[in-house]
Amino acid sequence: MLNMVIIAIVVIVAVVLALAAGKPDVFRVERSANIKAPADKVFALINDFHNWPAWSPWEKLDPAMQRTYSGAARGVGAGYAWEGNKQVGKGSMEIMESSPTTKISIKLDFFLPFEAHNTAEFTMQTHGDLTSLTWAMYGPSPFMMKLMHVFMPMDRMVGKDFEEGLNNLKTIAER
Repeated sequence: MLNMVIIAIVVIVAVVLALAAGKPDVFRVERSANIKAPADKVFALINDFHNWPAWSPWEKLDPAMQRTYSGAARGVGAGYAWEGNKQVGKGSMEIMESSPTTKISIKLDFFLPFEAHNTAEFTMQTHGDLTSLTWAMYGPSPFMMKLMHVFMPMDRMVGKDFEEGLNNLKTIAER
């Protein structure tokens, strides 16, 4: 009987490892929203990290979160670091590209609860009085991340947060 249990455990572990090995070496999560506001208004809410507490879905998870701003006030070179409870962890962001009303690219580094180095991108397209905004995050998937994604895919981990953030941006920009 003990042999059967050991064999079953070995098979389960082998299946999980095989599933993880089959995951892609990179991930991408993306959500979009149409906002009835000019692109420059939407752009300004993202391009200045001081505006993020008003719309970012993670800002409200820890009222005692420590925030540090550095570099430029907004746009390329603007930096933002945070440290908080286990829900928000510790990390930093820096705007690497800022093309008015079309694109903002951010270097995104997480240090806790796990280390990861990704890119966040916001792209905007104007369609009459609508701004189509896409929020994406992408980066490498090392084996440990692939293993985690067997049980909790990245899209499921942050997709709802992106949707909430886009809805918050929409509400603020359409005022």
